[in-house]
Amino acid sequence: MATALLPCSPVSDRLRRSFPGVERSLLGSAPSLKFTVHKKLSHGHGLRTRAVSGDVNKVEIPRQWYNLVADLPLKPPPALHPKTHKPLKHEDLSPLFPDELIRQEVSDDRFIPIPDEVIDIYKLWRPTPLIRAKRLEKLLETPAKIYYKYEGTSPAGSHKPNTAVPQAWYNAQQGVKNVVTETGAGQWGSSLAFACSLFGLNCEVWQVRTSYDQKPYRKLMMQTWGAQVHPSPSSVTNAGRKILQEDPSSPGSLGIAISEAVEVAATHEDTKYCLGSVLNHVLLHQTIIGEECLSQLEAVGETPDVIIGCTGGGSNFGGLTFPFIREMLKGRMDPLLRAVEPAACPSLTEGVYAYDYGDTVGMTPLMKMHTLGHNFVPDPIHAGGLRYHGMAPLISHVYEMGFMEAIAIPQTECFQAALQFARTEGLIPAPEPTHAIAAAIREALHCKDTGEEKVILMAMCGHGHFDLAAYEKYLQGNMVDLSYSNEKVQASIAAIPHLVP
Repeated sequence: MATALLPCSPVSDRLRRSFPGVERSLLGSAPSLKFTVHKKLSHGHGLRTRAVSGDVNKVEIPRQWYNLVADLPLKPPPALHPKTHKPLKHEDLSPLFPDELIRQEVSDDRFIPIPDEVIDIYKLWRPTPLIRAKRLEKLLETPAKIYYKYEGTSPAGSHKPNTAVPQAWYNAQQGVKNVVTETGAGQWGSSLAFACSLFGLNCEVWQVRTSYDQKPYRKLMMQTWGAQVHPSPSSVTNAGRKILQEDPSSPGSLGIAISEAVEVAATHEDTKYCLGSVLNHVLLHQTIIGEECLSQLEAVGETPDVIIGCTGGGSNFGGLTFPFIREMLKGRMDPLLRAVEPAACPSLTEGVYAYDYGDTVGMTPLMKMHTLGHNFVPDPIHAGGLRYHGMAPLISHVYEMGFMEAIAIPQTECFQAALQFARTEGLIPAPEPTHAIAAAIREALHCKDTGEEKVILMAMCGHGHFDLAAYEKYLQGNMVDLSYSNEKVQASIAAIPHLVP
């Protein structure tokens, strides 16, 4: 197996500019060094790589999740109580989450062991494949290498079961019988329904109205696994009724659906709430993606120059990139991290960094994040999983620290990229990862112009088998690019609570 060397400084220029002392504090007085990709990475458990002949997918399932907070030179701001505006205490979250998930949410431990029972279920689809997109490279005539980490092999067809399974398991261990949640495109709702079916939990889901109508088979998938599904806003909750009274034709949003699910959990002692993105413990569980990918890339002697992923709430992007940020901080690599969001819901590129509610009504804790305002209702783009007004606090913090960049791409460019991908690689992507594909194609074409032989890694977080109506709309020429109203965004931002940063 050939050894690849990447000349780099111990800490990227971007991080050094943001934190002049980071190199000394993290690496002491270490001189400039070269990263050998076969070098043992800092997984905690070492590289569990069985492959010695370059088989990229013969790696063991990681036994630990990685907590980026432990290695950050500047810790993220705490979440605040929605009424007192004081830092949250354990008992503040107890009505919503089981004790172990609360501990994980605020943990400073670098690694969290994955329970054996969870590993056994992960084995149904993990490790997921890392695939080189050689046919797409050929189509683009690029000197770049394009790899994608494909999470669509899970029972639900996306990365979401990586956290749905442990969330369901921890709830079951605490004796919880009922869980509630929200879902946009339905990938999270179907993942939680699947996980609950394995542990005997009742599952109730509020699905954003526009996706409920666009993707009926996701609803049927949830029901097949035993979940009860409501369109959101609904007449079942006070939050939903309030929204419908103001706008009977509301397309819904993830913020509204969260309000409905949280209301039910907060008012029923026998019920807990599960969240598919945004919170620290969710991103923690998703780091199994990046940990596997590090081992898979090492097996073929590759180091990424650019890592690309779509962002809505942030779990897919954080799950892939956080283990790579650890390696960046340790001076082992220096990739550019690029988040890609929809032009119609650009929380990172157009939002403000402020404390805001995670839901529309204002029932959740206040979190420091990039936000378009909790009242913002995005236009009904087909990437329903990206229609969220805010970004995960930990990703927002990482963005502020200069570890990553963000761009926004309109949906017609994304679907054009999806067709190029499907017609070369064979896989039909979900609308959400088409944003990453479009950005990867942009990067690959730039390499074509410059002659750079970059290694591009992208997150392919799920398949689009239940999204073919969106493809039909594009193929028939009926898809249009949706944007956002500056007036609407400014009005929503004006409603953000005014707190001292």
